[in-house]
Amino acid sequence: MAPPLSTQLLGTWLLTGRIDRTRTGERRVEPTLGENPVALLYYDDSGHFAAQFMKRDRSAASAATDVVPAVAPQNNSRAQGGYDAYFGTYTVDDAQSTVTQRLLGALSAENVGQILTREMHVEHDTLIIQVATTAADGEPVMRTLTWQRARRT
Repeated sequence: MAPPLSTQLLGTWLLTGRIDRTRTGERRVEPTLGENPVALLYYDDSGHFAAQFMKRDRSAASAATDVVPAVAPQNNSRAQGGYDAYFGTYTVDDAQSTVTQRLLGALSAENVGQILTREMHVEHDTLIIQVATTAADGEPVMRTLTWQRARRT
């Protein structure tokens, strides 16, 4: 039997993939961070976490093409200028394989205090996070983030 999510989650994670799909399976690229951002995620054993995401190309030409979503993203934070960061506390529901994060701080002021719940699974040193959210045009998408363990806590 695999250890519970609450113990497998601990440590530092590096993003290896970020894919959005519509209900019909069509792939969508989220423009503010892109499909392949640089990202770091950290969960400690005292219930604190931190996440940072950066679009790989933040040059002036790339920044000029950033699209501000028509509607605020559902169940997600908002990036600015190709960057997103937030931190806070978390709790794990091992039976449901979900993690609920309470944002104590965030790059976008409207995200402070937000509560986000994600479905998560750890297999060996790979963390998969699924987020039901919305594309820039408001269409529902399922975002799958794949992380590789960089360090255990």
